[in-house]
Amino acid sequence: MKIAFFDTKPYDKDSFDRYGKQYGVDIKYFETKLNEDTAELAQGYDGVCVFVNDTINAAVIDKLVAMGVNVLALRCAGFNNVDMKHAYGKLHVLRVPAYSPYAVAEHTMALLLTSIRRIHKAYIRSRDFNFSLVGLTGFDLYGKTVGVIGTGRIGRVFVDICKGFGMKVLAYDKYPCAEIDNGDTVRYAELDELLEKSDIISLHCPLSDETYHMIDENALKKCKNGVVILNTSRGALVDAEALLAGIKSRRVGAACLDVYEEESDLFFEDNSGHIMQDDTLARLISMPNVIVTSHQAFLTEEALENIAETTIKNIVEFFETRHCSNELCYCNGSAQDCKERKCF
Repeated sequence: MKIAFFDTKPYDKDSFDRYGKQYGVDIKYFETKLNEDTAELAQGYDGVCVFVNDTINAAVIDKLVAMGVNVLALRCAGFNNVDMKHAYGKLHVLRVPAYSPYAVAEHTMALLLTSIRRIHKAYIRSRDFNFSLVGLTGFDLYGKTVGVIGTGRIGRVFVDICKGFGMKVLAYDKYPCAEIDNGDTVRYAELDELLEKSDIISLHCPLSDETYHMIDENALKKCKNGVVILNTSRGALVDAEALLAGIKSRRVGAACLDVYEEESDLFFEDNSGHIMQDDTLARLISMPNVIVTSHQAFLTEEALENIAETTIKNIVEFFETRHCSNELCYCNGSAQDCKERKCF
């Protein structure tokens, strides 16, 4: 099996080389992202492996299929960068449904603590031997209400972390997990109630037509003054222009972003020697109450290991059986749940 890996970085290779050798998968790494201009690099390969900012639109899918490539392995959980409707019946799309929910949930809490306790500012000051405490006053998390939008694996881990801090949790999910609702310190609520009552709002849901810009101008108008917005899920869940306006009007007290709507040409790359062309991102980063990290919430040794193992096993399982339990399906996102329909 020969697989072309796109958008690869040095930290990807150790785990993938190890599992590739173990399972007999021959990997060719490309630093470039997969898109219409680079799809030809997949010529002669049995499949391609991509990450969150590769573009797998209709044109790319058609090019891959024309070259005899009919397997796309995502080394991530999200698949909003894949045109699933066009892929139906042409391209088998495999994914990693879970790798380390702790990595993302813990990074979310790290961002929150860094922001509200001004740790990033204190670090910069102390590097200059400035030990003044003026302007570093934060607030306790104990007793605060956190709104958690999305209670899948990551969301539930984040809920547990918040409970450990003595916080009250309002949760929202289209498909609630009854076992986490105790009717007191953790309970499900309608989205409007969550927005109105939460001191902190953290997003842990997938990106879809339904969730696109779910935090927009109207949503922010319903929030408390000074609300803290956390997004370690997908950038387009938040309308960046509306967030910026909310920060300037002081409706939003702070924002912690590990993802950004227009990140595909920026994140994972060193742009320090270039003029930032994205004015919205530049203004967000310039704000004293905004922290931006470059889609690194997943980046732990444990997560990288799990991603590599599951991705390689997905590929091997498919080529050996023509089936994979982690294959996506246009019907409802999971091929495992719709075997009887024989969709593809």
